[in-house]
Amino acid sequence: MTTTLTSVARIPFLREERDPVGPCLTDGERSLDNAAFAAAVRRLAARFEELGVDPGDTVAVMLPNCAEIITTMFAAWFRGSALNPVNPALTDEEAAYQLEDSASAVIVGDQRARALAESLGIAWVDADLVHGPGGPPVSLTEEPVAIGSDFALVIYTSGTTGRPKGVLLDHDNLDAMSASLIAHFSLSPADRSLLVLPLFHANGLIAGTLSVLRAGGDVVVAPRFSPETFWDHVEAARPTYFSAVPTIYAMLEARTEREVDTSSLRFVICGAAPMPAELITRFEERFGVPLVEGYGLSECSVASNINPVAGPRKPGTVGVALPGQEVAVLTPDGWELPPGHRGEVVIRGANVMRGYLGKPEETAKVLRHGWLFTGDVGIIDEDGYLRIVDRIKDMIIRGGENIYPKEIEDCLYGHPSILEAAVVGAPHDVLGEVPVAYVATKPGLVVSEDELIAHCAAALARYKVPTEIHVLGELPKNSVGKLVKTHLRERRAG
Repeated sequence: MTTTLTSVARIPFLREERDPVGPCLTDGERSLDNAAFAAAVRRLAARFEELGVDPGDTVAVMLPNCAEIITTMFAAWFRGSALNPVNPALTDEEAAYQLEDSASAVIVGDQRARALAESLGIAWVDADLVHGPGGPPVSLTEEPVAIGSDFALVIYTSGTTGRPKGVLLDHDNLDAMSASLIAHFSLSPADRSLLVLPLFHANGLIAGTLSVLRAGGDVVVAPRFSPETFWDHVEAARPTYFSAVPTIYAMLEARTEREVDTSSLRFVICGAAPMPAELITRFEERFGVPLVEGYGLSECSVASNINPVAGPRKPGTVGVALPGQEVAVLTPDGWELPPGHRGEVVIRGANVMRGYLGKPEETAKVLRHGWLFTGDVGIIDEDGYLRIVDRIKDMIIRGGENIYPKEIEDCLYGHPSILEAAVVGAPHDVLGEVPVAYVATKPGLVVSEDELIAHCAAALARYKVPTEIHVLGELPKNSVGKLVKTHLRERRAG
């Protein structure tokens, strides 16, 4: 059996060969052309080799959005290693779990990352040196060693057990996914992505970065989002597209008062959470840009369905299946349903993950008979457009961030006064949903909402901390003693 080098790992060097001085990455005042980017990747890969990072190892990076994350990703691939992007908003405990679970051999980051590396006994690379001068020389003829079946990304997503799960994506997955996005959006060297979404998510890494770089275009890293300054940056950077979440579009639509120049934009993408059809229409009319809503999961390398840019767009749907993918809805016993019928959404294609890291049972639950079972309920219409109508899982989506209630519940159960805990999603005008907790205390014990919120804030990332915690005499249960969250949602709504 022959193996071939992965095309996505070779992107920096192919770009360098085609056009050394062509634009590649812009981050604030810093700009890298193709040759400078390829050289930075080689230097960092050589540093990894010096530190003993081998093919098959995992390289972690923990930084806010910046060009260093992208360079680290390709440098890891040069060595035949996988990238583990860590959300810098995580607590030290949460970040350490992700680093240990992924068996990361090195972490690229700031002084906080250095402290984590020291506590875990792994190597550390100062992010300030990634694009700095120096470092061991690497032969310009040297090629990346990664092949298609090598793991490329370990993306962590919250699990129903309360512990995050590492989604394993190999280079063949990323080849298929980036090719699919390039075909759907007709990406070319003329395109420029404004990177808005975080680079610890598959969306930012693949849709916002990898696909446009593979197509020959370039990436501009956006500063921290602010509705007051966002359009200034669009007008200065002149991107042809960006991807964002409904919260961002809602804020832009509501808080933009001046006329803005959107003439550079071919389209914008919305994902991560359902977007009201009315908001899509208002945004398109206000700014004169096609807004295409899509749907996907990290488990399918980011996207399975997106509305067409040029073809008919149907607000309220997440569009048609992307090239190279099959999407269907099934009955509970596995029969495919005809158009117009509601069932569980399943996905099939070369973009579907290889599994969850170290979790064969969890993998077997979602990868069955060649399909990825999403846990979402949808309807496909006669034209092939998918509408997501419900979620089988209890997941809460807060401003595009996925939150699983059990992780918060486990944290609350760790407080000595708590007997019972349940977390549900409550509607929010801007964020979509926020977590709200209901607890009952052990007999004779008293605890305040402020004390419980402080307890959660000490162990959980800020976006996971409940916005409200209600202390009740007891929580509703069914006949077998299981907590019934439906009653809590009704209590909230009523």
